[in-house]
Amino acid sequence: MSKRTDSNGYTLLFAIGMVLVVGALLAFTASSLRPMIDANKRIEKQQNILYAMGVNENDESSAIFVSKDKVAEEFSKYIKKQLVIKGNKTTEDAKAYLIDVKKQQTAAKAGKVRKLPLFIGEKDGKTFYIAPIRGKGLWDAIWGYVAMDKDMVVQGAFFDHKGETPGLGANIKQRYFMDDFIGENLKSNGTFKGITVSKSNNDPKNEDKNDNEVDAIAGATITGDGVAAMIKSELGLYVPYFKTLK
Repeated sequence: MSKRTDSNGYTLLFAIGMVLVVGALLAFTASSLRPMIDANKRIEKQQNILYAMGVNENDESSAIFVSKDKVAEEFSKYIKKQLVIKGNKTTEDAKAYLIDVKKQQTAAKAGKVRKLPLFIGEKDGKTFYIAPIRGKGLWDAIWGYVAMDKDMVVQGAFFDHKGETPGLGANIKQRYFMDDFIGENLKSNGTFKGITVSKSNNDPKNEDKNDNEVDAIAGATITGDGVAAMIKSELGLYVPYFKTLK
């Protein structure tokens, strides 16, 4: 009886030891990979910001980012200022692009003052104001970057998602959808309105840029509604800043 108990005890200790070893290995691996993961996130954010203001390697129909080996140089070249808006205070911060929008949304829900990153870019004699936005699609998070001029007319956009349906909601990151937003006015008669992703939009060629609408993606109503809600709620937060521009 004693030998059996000892045997079971040794087996249990061995199992616990293996769990601890595996846990330590996983922790070490995660720690080792963290710098690479963080670097990739920084690169991706810079690519997204540049894409929204028209700095990309697009062909006639595809959405193609500035390559990873060029993005740092291009970001430095085109992004002239990085701002953080917090309440009534606006400050410059060279690391504003690293602000986690999701965490700031959570902080705001908890009653804290949210930090709003804003990037000012210059290209071909034009000034762009690029804001990150985040919302909810059909299945999970959706997000994007919208470039505007001082009058809040959209100059470019990039959207992405975590788990929308392939061929349907996932098409928010297709160029034909993102390009529809270019030239759309976020205001109506001087008041911020946003942009609706509409199934009933009678403007298939998207020629009316003052209707505050773009065509919906077939079969992706909820995702489209999520994009519209994200644009209205998130970009609406920047209206006080744009009112200070002349």
